Amino acid sequence: MATSVRRTTLTLPTAPVGPDNPLPALRPLDEVHRVDDRTRATLPGDMARQVAYAPLRSVLPVRLRDGYGRDRAPAALDAIVLENDRLRATVLPGLGGRVHSLVHKPTGRELLYRNPVLQPADFALNGAWFSGGIEWNIGATGHTTLSCSPLHAARVPAPDAAEGGAMVRLWEWERLRDLPFQVDLWLPADSAFLYVGVRIRNPHHLPAPVYWWSNIAVPEDERTRVLAPADDAWHFGYARTLGKVPVPEWDGADRTYPLRGDYPADYFYEVPDGARRWIASLDADGGGLVQTSTDLLRGRKLFVWGAGPGGRRWQQWLTEPGTGGYAEIQAGLARTQLEHIPLEAGEEFAWLEAYGPLTADPVAVHGADWAAARRETETRLEAALPRAAVDAAHAAWRPYADAEPVERLATGSGWGALEIERGGFQLPGTPFDPDTLGEEQEPWRRLLRTGALPDWAPGPSRADPGASVVAPAWRDLLEAAPSTAAAEYHLGVAQWHAGDRAQAERSWERSLRCAETPWTLRCLAVADTASGHPARAAERLLRAVRLLLTSAAAPEPEAPPVLETAGTGQGVARREAGAVSVAAPPVAADPAALETAEAALGREAILALLAADRADDARAVLDALRPAIRARGRFRLLRAQVLLAQGDALAARAVFDEGFEVCDLREGDEALSDTWYAIVERLATGTEDPLTEEVRARTHAAHPLPAHYEFRMRPA
Repeated sequence: MATSVRRTTLTLPTAPVGPDNPLPALRPLDEVHRVDDRTRATLPGDMARQVAYAPLRSVLPVRLRDGYGRDRAPAALDAIVLENDRLRATVLPGLGGRVHSLVHKPTGRELLYRNPVLQPADFALNGAWFSGGIEWNIGATGHTTLSCSPLHAARVPAPDAAEGGAMVRLWEWERLRDLPFQVDLWLPADSAFLYVGVRIRNPHHLPAPVYWWSNIAVPEDERTRVLAPADDAWHFGYARTLGKVPVPEWDGADRTYPLRGDYPADYFYEVPDGARRWIASLDADGGGLVQTSTDLLRGRKLFVWGAGPGGRRWQQWLTEPGTGGYAEIQAGLARTQLEHIPLEAGEEFAWLEAYGPLTADPVAVHGADWAAARRETETRLEAALPRAAVDAAHAAWRPYADAEPVERLATGSGWGALEIERGGFQLPGTPFDPDTLGEEQEPWRRLLRTGALPDWAPGPSRADPGASVVAPAWRDLLEAAPSTAAAEYHLGVAQWHAGDRAQAERSWERSLRCAETPWTLRCLAVADTASGHPARAAERLLRAVRLLLTSAAAPEPEAPPVLETAGTGQGVARREAGAVSVAAPPVAADPAALETAEAALGREAILALLAADRADDARAVLDALRPAIRARGRFRLLRAQVLLAQGDALAARAVFDEGFEVCDLREGDEALSDTWYAIVERLATGTEDPLTEEVRARTHAAHPLPAHYEFRMRPA
């Protein structure tokens, strides 16, 4: 059959991603894939340079996504299907362009791990991410900020257009590195492989750091083996160590079998120069998926969850009971995911990938001779898709990378259109049309056209300061704009992103002189924390919460609800009689946005107050939040931490015994286990005094962490 491209819908049990966090992401990344200077000094020179090159300090200007839960309901998702007589690929343009499914039609075999649910979890650089399929990770170390965002999509001519061939093009403007990219997917009529052409362009006048890893989720069981053309790998564990290990056997086990280890880990294969780039996941019968590419896509990686309780719990968390596990095989521009590569001004990176079925002799694949297993796999790959054919397909695709779309299939964000209007960039093949501009971009378009950023409307109902932009050209425009509360606030965010913290604080102080807002107070609190002033940070955040809760409320004339403090670290929220309360829920133009802001600001205030040894005030803020927020798992955990800080370990233990789920628990976050063991130590000893290692070990053994709170990704 000729290749077909069609739009459809896919219905999955889905937990909505929820609203974006309105607080700008000023804080340093808590990305776990980092190493210290001592480890970096042990790496090869080129790797060490790329590890040190342009690491992100934050995910600005992208907003955090932590507003999702775990209540799933069937939802219809926009999908695009590419199909020929051998393969059927299903793509989700509204969710980062994820390839949700890749089916080998002659056998009916699903080649990917296809998640039966869409459950966000806190794995992307900006929060919400979901597991399964093939994702396109661009920007910086970690899962892309576009994981749960829409991409532009269109039908474009394919290299075999004369025979009716068509490609699906996905594209967007990646905001962390301020770069446009595209992903072209097509299925030649007689091909058992999905071809993927990728291009990243730098339209600016200076070099830009680039990161790319194609991440493929594949089914795993006890007999799944991952093969790649390497005898060594760089092992990264969640203890944040990076070192070279032999392949396949290391530390007493064959690590090419994903379940032969207890803890999650990365294995970045050291593929020799000149060797063909490929990686395969094959089952007990020698069948499965293979990925290969042109040589520019140098790296290959295996990520395993491991067989331990933490990894198994994460697997359950990301899907539904009874679902099989998965591993990830990946392909990237560098040897490891800790590296970024410079892309020169006006240049581009472009390469071709291919994904398809592979069948090899299971005796050789699972034999003790690693060299023979690799040779068998690569021989079968060469027979199914010769290396020369991949290079030829790449050459055939390159002239079509600039082909203009003939039919729009999905619409992404308006940020690319805003950058095109500002910079006048010419980007053939990836049009960022003006009709994609939306409400988020409108203030910035006004700034561009008039030189003035619209100020915030007066009144108490604003629950969102608006999205920021931080690129140097926009910072220059803000510096020249008239001084208003909004302009100075956004200028401070841009200056903070640039590393000019002193100027950022001055801008935020000017914003406060124009109008006192929770958003600017919070920014100054972050600056206070960074400069070693936790008490001042806590006081500012307390003031910010008070403003948010009281200014947007419907006050009673005689006794308006007020959140007060004594100002000494011992104050509590009270009305005139001393009770902790807020009389009425805030009334705002957008109640959902206000709840989102209240949760985000309340969480930061509670943590800051605990850090400043103001447990009573932290308790007051927690109690002043609306019941729907207090009922969330994140705030149940905060309640346990507050109670423990107040000296009531028994009540803190009761919170854990009642049960809760922290929906936005971060990858590598050990807050659950840390809080649990702090509680049991306090209950066991009745004191805050440090314990000896022997007493601590006995206490932990006597009170193990309940299984449903076990998310640790490294040895205790």
